[in-house]
Amino acid sequence: MVIRQKRNGKATLTMPKLGVNIDHVATLRQARQGIDPEPGYAALICEDAGADSIVAHLREDRRHINDADLNLLRKIINTRLNLEMSCAAEIVGIACKVRPDQATLVPEKRRELTTEGGLDVVANFKKIKNTIAKLQDHGIEVSLFIDPSKRQIDASKKSGARIIELHTGRYADALDREQENSYFKELEDACIYAKSSELVVNAGHGLDYFNTPKIAAIKEIEELNIGYSIICRALIIGLKKAVMEMKRLCV
Repeated sequence: MVIRQKRNGKATLTMPKLGVNIDHVATLRQARQGIDPEPGYAALICEDAGADSIVAHLREDRRHINDADLNLLRKIINTRLNLEMSCAAEIVGIACKVRPDQATLVPEKRRELTTEGGLDVVANFKKIKNTIAKLQDHGIEVSLFIDPSKRQIDASKKSGARIIELHTGRYADALDREQENSYFKELEDACIYAKSSELVVNAGHGLDYFNTPKIAAIKEIEELNIGYSIICRALIIGLKKAVMEMKRLCV
C-alpha cells in the first residue's frame, strides 16, 4: 500500500507489502515425488530477501504443498503465514489446528491449473460466513480472494471478513493496452470502494516483473501476493535475488 504518513510534518510514501507464494517450489518437488526442493527452506530465503509474508495453498488434492509442509512452515517462518484454502471441512479443520496468521479463502476446482477466478461470496454466503467465524474463533485473520466487483465486496464485508484480496488475473492477462487500462481502472475503482468500506485491500494473481509496478502504485493496496513469476525468475537468477527484484518493483 502506498500509505501517506506524517513524519516531521511531511508526507512520506511507503510501498505495499510483498507476500511470496511458494507453492511452485513444491510443484517442482512433486514432479519427481522426491524431497527436493524443500519449500520450507525456500520460505526462509524469501524472508531473508525481504518478503513480508509467506503464502502457501493447501489444496484438497495436495498437488504441491502438503500437510507436512504446512506444519513445518508454521514452526519456522519468522514473518506471517498466509494459508490459501478452500472452505472444505477437512481443510478448515487443518487450518484451525495449525493456526496460520491468516487464511485466504479461495475457490478451488480439481482440474484447474491455477485459481481461475474470485470466490463467489454472494452465491456461497452462508458457507463462507460460517467458515470465517470458525477460523476467527481460532485467532486466524481471514481474507477473501474475490473479483473486483462491488457486489462481492459488499458481500465480503457483510460476511465478517476484514480483509479482501482482489483477483488481478484479468488485468494480468489483458491482450492489449486498451484491455489493460480497462481492467486496471476496474481494479482501482474496486480498491477505492473496498477501502471506503473499511476493508483491508490486498491484490494478486498473474502479477509479474512487468505488470506489478502499476498495481503497486494503487494507494489503497496494502499487500501484493505473488508466486509463480518469482519462482520462474528464481530458476534463472536465484530465489533471493528474484524476491529482492520484485520487492523493489513494489515501490
